[in-house]
Amino acid sequence: MPEVRRSFCRFCHANCAMLITVDQGRVIRVQGDPDDPVFGGYTCIKGRQLAEAHHGPQRLTASQKRVDGRFEEIAMDAALDEIAAKLSAIVARYGPHAVAVYAGTYAFQNSAGVGSAMAFAQGLGTRNIYTSVTLDQPAKVYTTMRYGSWMGGTHTFSDADVAFFIGNNPIVSHYGPPGGLPPFSPSRRLRDALDGGLKLIVADPRQSDVAALAHIHLPVRPGEDPALLAGIIHVILAEGLYDQAFDHRYVDGFDELQRAVALFPPGVAASRAGVEEIQLVAAARMFANGTKGIVSTGTGPEMAGNGTLTQYLVSSLNIICGRFCREGEKSSIPRIFTPVIPRRAQVAPPMALYGEGFPASRIRGLTHLGMEMPCNVLADEMLTPGEGQVRALIVIGGNPLVAFPDQDKMVRALGGLDLLVSIDVNAESATAKRSDYILAPKMCLEREDISNLSEWWYEIPYARYTEAMIEAPEGLLEEWEMLWELAHRMKTGLPLAGAACPMGTRPSKEAFLDLMVAGCAVAPSKVRRDTEDGKAVIYADLHPVVEAGDPNAPGRFDLTAGAMPDQLIAYSSVAQPTPDFPWRMVSRRSRHRFNSTGQNLPALRAKRTTNPAFLHPDDLARIPCADGDMVRIRSAVGEIIAVARKAENMRPGVVSMAHAFGDPDIGPDGVHDHGASTNRLVSETVSYDPITGQSLQSAIPVSIVPA
Repeated sequence: MPEVRRSFCRFCHANCAMLITVDQGRVIRVQGDPDDPVFGGYTCIKGRQLAEAHHGPQRLTASQKRVDGRFEEIAMDAALDEIAAKLSAIVARYGPHAVAVYAGTYAFQNSAGVGSAMAFAQGLGTRNIYTSVTLDQPAKVYTTMRYGSWMGGTHTFSDADVAFFIGNNPIVSHYGPPGGLPPFSPSRRLRDALDGGLKLIVADPRQSDVAALAHIHLPVRPGEDPALLAGIIHVILAEGLYDQAFDHRYVDGFDELQRAVALFPPGVAASRAGVEEIQLVAAARMFANGTKGIVSTGTGPEMAGNGTLTQYLVSSLNIICGRFCREGEKSSIPRIFTPVIPRRAQVAPPMALYGEGFPASRIRGLTHLGMEMPCNVLADEMLTPGEGQVRALIVIGGNPLVAFPDQDKMVRALGGLDLLVSIDVNAESATAKRSDYILAPKMCLEREDISNLSEWWYEIPYARYTEAMIEAPEGLLEEWEMLWELAHRMKTGLPLAGAACPMGTRPSKEAFLDLMVAGCAVAPSKVRRDTEDGKAVIYADLHPVVEAGDPNAPGRFDLTAGAMPDQLIAYSSVAQPTPDFPWRMVSRRSRHRFNSTGQNLPALRAKRTTNPAFLHPDDLARIPCADGDMVRIRSAVGEIIAVARKAENMRPGVVSMAHAFGDPDIGPDGVHDHGASTNRLVSETVSYDPITGQSLQSAIPVSIVPA
């Protein structure tokens, strides 16, 4: 008899609440949970493929070992024995930095995935720990705290009367930073907010789903977000629309910011950004005249060059307009599984999360960002001889060959390793099929999990602890269990927030999670006990209220940190790209993929198999080509073949393609069935951010001709 159980999706970071129908140990249906107070029954097409993802023939259910160029099945314990022995030999000969760990998108979907990867690397003693965060948005995560942070939190979307999205299409991506549009039924949520009076501004080179709903759409020229933002700040300062009392009390560097944006009066800024001056001024006034609401970015602006400068100007705009929760108000994003910090009406002192004192890469003078190395040094760390050369890589739920810049370089780098291990459910991924071992993990409905990833978007104290819905195929382990087993065999440790993980007997996942998030508001084990019928637990009494600030607290925002006003001045005189590459390629998200995941699921492939190059009709005529024709797209470093698609919503002179497509083994004949990788147009050694290492993966100068 089929049974319906409650859980939540882990196809992406939104973690939508779900009803899972199970019959004879198999998932036969997934649907949204209409009784959930946050999601209200919402799911997306990707999440609704979980039954196929778990039980379809494309799923890897037995671990694999490469033998004489072919894969053979290997028992999990045997694979772990062999991998641990090889890793130990590499460490003994070359030292711990010779081993690297990359936690990709799907490592984040297991609530213990990234925490265990960090712990494994720390226990081993390697500096080479990487995550997908540094591929597309490192500046917003790791550079903005150097300007200071408001301890009470930014305004939430629910309380906003104005919102400003830059290069962010959360209706499709299900992503917006805290304070932006949460990924919970985002289309309905945005439309309801607009019906309630929200004013919406969107800056995007194309008329995206959210731009089509905006009161003001600014079709900014790709890569010129700093000019747009500097012009908006110029208007707000010139017209006295900023929060003068807040800035006087809490902000240093105001004069330096004003001096820098003086170079961007509305006419100049609008011309460089490629928007109408009247619209730029209207957007500045609309945002500043709101009482609550923030400006936020997606991944596109960070990938488009000048990511750190763009995020500085975003921070500056929110700061000068005082878009923060004040004393006596509920603090934003309360979080249950994150360490408890005071919520006060004051500025936490500026803090750098990179640079001096952080572990240094051997490559391009870059250092750790927080606890991780920037991804864009990994290929060179593998290829560059000498002490510290990476000789072994463990990839957890990731696909570096389609995610990282310069695909051909990554092919060479992976091919030169002594050991490549992939933990993946897809043996045909571009990276997995080049591995020495592919370890088959449990999938999300076969394991317990907590909602520690998605809680960065919850505006109420909402927590989930889900049980496993079905049994996993025999012999499979979770990612964290594999890392524990390797550490156990290698006699290293797994240091966690609460204490060192016990290494004698593998703990339960509940015990591991309790240690991993020790110091949080409610321990996972208690959330589990408090859970009834699989439902979310709302700890309303734990929603923090912003306390009075310490009158003696020294913290103030510093808008001069990193000499960012001077960086803006330098940007004002940067020469424009040459006419050899007259188009700009921008990145985009897909409803039917989550980065590289979903490309092997039949229902999602039925929607689209290739990676189209979307172009305005005027550009098709300019090339010239017709809708559906093949085109050759060249950059200064490479070229790809793509299928041209007419798109009326594109800005002329801009071509838009998704990232994370395209196996390097696929030639022009396979473009219709597999798509091409835009990372073949990118080098991480030029036009990279000197702090984050972020390469130019959007706003790429390209030429386009018929193929």
